[in-house]
Amino acid sequence: MQLQFGKRALDLSLPKVMGVLNRTPDSFSDGGAFIDFDSALRHAEQMAREGAAIIDIGGESTRPGAQAVSVEQELERVIPLIERLAPEIDIPISVDTSKPEVMRAAVAVGAGMINDIYALRQPVALEAACDCDVPMVLMHMQGEPRTMQKSPHYDNVVAEVKQFLEERVRVCEAAGILHTNILIDPGFGFGKTLEHNLELLRRLRELTTLGLPVVVGLSRKSSIGTLLGGLPADQRLHGSVAAAVVAVMNGANIVRAHDVKPTVEVLKVAAAVCGGEC
Repeated sequence: MQLQFGKRALDLSLPKVMGVLNRTPDSFSDGGAFIDFDSALRHAEQMAREGAAIIDIGGESTRPGAQAVSVEQELERVIPLIERLAPEIDIPISVDTSKPEVMRAAVAVGAGMINDIYALRQPVALEAACDCDVPMVLMHMQGEPRTMQKSPHYDNVVAEVKQFLEERVRVCEAAGILHTNILIDPGFGFGKTLEHNLELLRRLRELTTLGLPVVVGLSRKSSIGTLLGGLPADQRLHGSVAAAVVAVMNGANIVRAHDVKPTVEVLKVAAAVCGGEC
């Protein structure tokens, strides 16, 4: 299994780390830390040196209760950084956005992937993604960021997440998106309780039957903080890397992480134990 980014291929026979870079003032973990352009640039370069296989850049917080930002503000946050980074680092850049205008602009200046928490359900996002013709991550979310954690309910969380993703894949392929350009993400923490997240993690391998790369975002999530007695986001490293190991041993191909170096290291050990068959 591999992804194609233009002439560059990413081999997914071993798990890979996607470094998270939020140019936002209000993200749950690193809000405000990289809103400054130079700080964001240095951090992206550091994550690349530490072994990130992809850098995922976002300009709008998707934490529970987050407020929407305008297209113009999101463009200002992500486009100059992608334009500067694209020729400087030898790994793909992903844009974390649901806005078609941002998708088009980001790909035009060098982004090689789209990561959409709405799975291309926003108006004309599907058309924009088709035109961009790059790999894209389709994520499951119950509700939307402002309200998603208000009493989420499922009868069978794994079956319902899988059904949603399967349907979105069908829609995307019918629109002309190549099967080889689609990745899926169960959306840990997006409209899910702690129990839902744990069940998804236990049964993650059930999603691999869709035959697509599986992306997971568990890094510093509130569910990890809850399991560890209420630790704040910046103290959830050990829990995050433990969850990353469980995820890849249950079938995940790409792990989004704020702490790239330790995540890369633990996944190397996991892959060695699995003999490359995680």
